[in-house]
Amino acid sequence: VARLAASAGVERLVDVSAIGADPASPSRYASSKAAGEQAVRAAFPQATILRPSIVFGPDDHFFNRFAALARLSPVMPVIAGGTRMQPVYVGDVADAVMAALGRADAAGAVYELGGPRVWTFRELIAYVLKETHRHRPMVDIPMALARLQACLLELVPGKPLTRDQLLMLARDNVVAADMPGLPDLGIVP
Repeated sequence: VARLAASAGVERLVDVSAIGADPASPSRYASSKAAGEQAVRAAFPQATILRPSIVFGPDDHFFNRFAALARLSPVMPVIAGGTRMQPVYVGDVADAVMAALGRADAAGAVYELGGPRVWTFRELIAYVLKETHRHRPMVDIPMALARLQACLLELVPGKPLTRDQLLMLARDNVVAADMPGLPDLGIVP
């Protein structure tokens, strides 16, 4: 897309990547996001890169997955419960795309997008249980057991848990203190 946009004379391009994009990451997701950013930059150096944390909205695959699990399971598994996340609303991400397209100072910049609150993974699971009115005990799953489960579950259609997801859960998913974000684009999350 970046190559074709550049050759067509497009003036502005926004690439939506992800917090944690890192070419040295052991996670295929994070390293592929970094490779995508590098490819965009090579073809379209003035592209704006947006790196959202976990994006939520009506049909998201994060909160809805755990809400479905809360309906079916007598317990809520918690893996890496202390990992910090900063979920961002899909509408705020869309607003960030539009703001980045309209601002000359956003050309070539990288923004990390997070919501107004940093949560631990355990807090997010508790929030899902509260909002879905499910009373389930939260059970900490040791990482060794989670890896074993992931080896099996990544073979199931829909891949409910993968080893790559576990690698991502091992790292915080929050806006870095030194990175511009939604407020720099004029957006209150």
